[in-house]
Amino acid sequence: MWKYLVLGITFLALTYNQSFAQQKEQDETLVQLSGLVLDGTTDELLPIPYTNVFIKEEQRRGDFTDFKGYFTIVARKGETVVFSTVGYKTVEFTVPDTLEDNRYSIVQMMTQDTFNLPETVVFPWPSKEHFKLEFLAMDVTTELQARARENVAEEVLARGSKIVSRDGNENADYYLRQQASNYYHYGQVAPMNIFNPVSWGKFVKAWKNGDFKKKKKKK
Repeated sequence: MWKYLVLGITFLALTYNQSFAQQKEQDETLVQLSGLVLDGTTDELLPIPYTNVFIKEEQRRGDFTDFKGYFTIVARKGETVVFSTVGYKTVEFTVPDTLEDNRYSIVQMMTQDTFNLPETVVFPWPSKEHFKLEFLAMDVTTELQARARENVAEEVLARGSKIVSRDGNENADYYLRQQASNYYHYGQVAPMNIFNPVSWGKFVKAWKNGDFKKKKKKK
């Protein structure tokens, strides 16, 4: 009985040592790869956010860069890491298999890739000749002319500018102007327009021109 017990303990010890050695060897091949993905097309070196970073051998294992272009991923020594995103050429980086440390940092450059698509012109008529015939045969009545004048009237355009919301570019421009104004007067009290001589000059001129008088409504 003691003989079988000693053999069992010896077998478990050998199995444990073998699995521990394999686990240790596997851990030594893993590398924590971190770094930045930058746009190397120009000298500005701007970060490229939301770039796909994945292992070429195992595409299901990957990550993507944050808004500042930073990424971190676990890879094995000798594996190939792929960087891809829309508008840039896909690049690859092979983790050196001679690394002695389990951490490695890189700065990956990517260049813009431009796709020239063929021009496409869409016409509601089969050809220019058909459009010319339809345009010349168009019956522009007095009612249509009056409606066109009403649509481009100054009052209608002014009312539309107040109703229609700003698009993304206009909102971004407005926000940047506000930020620039706040940074310009950072750490000090912003000047008040009531003491601005230019504003007073505009006010006096408008007063003389009668801009503040109530305009009579046309009957």
